[in-house]
Amino acid sequence: MKPSPVLFVTALAWLFLAAVSYFLQFLTIIWIYTALALLPIIVIDLLLLLFMCDRLRVKREMPLTLSQDSQVSVRLTISRENKSAGNRSAFQLIPFGIKIFDIYPASMECRAFPFKIDRQLILKSGSVVFNYSITPLERGQWRFYGTELLLSSPFRFWDLRVFHKCESRGRTYPDFNKIKAAADLRGLLEKTGVKLIRRRGQGREFRNLRDYNDGDSVRDIDWRAASRRFGMDGYVKLIVREYQEEQDQQVLFLLDTGYRLNRRESPDPKNPGLRTQFDSALEAILLLSWVSLKHGDSVAAASFGETTRWLFPGKGMSAFPRLMNGLYDLKSSPAPSSPFSCLEEALGILKRRTFIILISNFREEDGESLSWILRRIQRRHLLLLVSLRENDAESIASRNPANADEALETAAALSYLVSRRDLYQSWEHQGLLTLETSSQTLGPALINRYLHVKRSGRL
Repeated sequence: MKPSPVLFVTALAWLFLAAVSYFLQFLTIIWIYTALALLPIIVIDLLLLLFMCDRLRVKREMPLTLSQDSQVSVRLTISRENKSAGNRSAFQLIPFGIKIFDIYPASMECRAFPFKIDRQLILKSGSVVFNYSITPLERGQWRFYGTELLLSSPFRFWDLRVFHKCESRGRTYPDFNKIKAAADLRGLLEKTGVKLIRRRGQGREFRNLRDYNDGDSVRDIDWRAASRRFGMDGYVKLIVREYQEEQDQQVLFLLDTGYRLNRRESPDPKNPGLRTQFDSALEAILLLSWVSLKHGDSVAAASFGETTRWLFPGKGMSAFPRLMNGLYDLKSSPAPSSPFSCLEEALGILKRRTFIILISNFREEDGESLSWILRRIQRRHLLLLVSLRENDAESIASRNPANADEALETAAALSYLVSRRDLYQSWEHQGLLTLETSSQTLGPALINRYLHVKRSGRL
């Protein structure tokens, strides 16, 4: 409960009348009677507001599953306690001024409040529906604690803030509308800009037999099956063996949640400085997981850094919701992270040959720290080391320095980028797979590399 601006202005006017009555004696009696009249009105106004404060109910309706950076509609229904049309007193118990504030989480953005509710609509229909839009900016769990109503008394002398406990809980996932809208794998890959990769050799799994078509390789002809089939003209009908990429393989994602990926992406007019490289890496992992499950492989995921999590392998499209629920709330932090410890733990857990995809941001010092563990990984598994480009360093290295300080910064940036490139080349010479790309193209680049590995038979 607090005095309203109307009461403040009324008090100032009454004080002004007292000051004028000091000079004009005939106004003194008016000043006294004004005070005697205002005091009971103010008290009655206060009591009426206290009596009417609990005559409204608020109900919120909204989806419990949201997508990051996608607007969602929220529906608030404000109704009076007694909707009986025959009870005329119920019409008089509604506060004369109503403003609503929905207490939404700090991880969401909304510009709809405060909203003033038309009292006459509540009097006529018994309820008012208010729709507004809200945008979740961060992944993870969220909670609406309730709503607040700012009620005004009949004479507008008092304002009362009333809290209504109407909780809503849910989760915010990465935006995967593209995956939901894709009818099949080919449609998804076309939308993500994946390149067509020329197939090298055969897949190691037999798929089926089919009739020979022009352009098929002679090496694919199954002469034994062809010898048992003759066409209408009496000639042998050629049959070819059709192969497919080997399925039932295992893919493991290792995602860095430490300082290495806790870098803000370049400002975007739609999302100015809110996304990090970690967000793009997580979305790319989920996208490639969807593709891998479509190919019949099993997918596992783990995180290292401040948040450590391990999701054991799952196969089939039914494993994708479990993977999504296990990774959707991961966030990066400035905490240190150790790719060495994560790879060592993976070696102790994995029992079969696995395609390990480690996403981080590797630097020159990682060459010595990972040298021993990388050789052990290479003997039993296939490792892909993914590093995201640092746009700040590249922009500094490509600029024309204007003074000595900028020249030193440019030279340092060039030296840093060259050392990173040398590190990746040395890993490639050792037989490891490396990938350096920007956060915007990480998803298609990962899918291209995965399909290349599948078609080459290295896994």
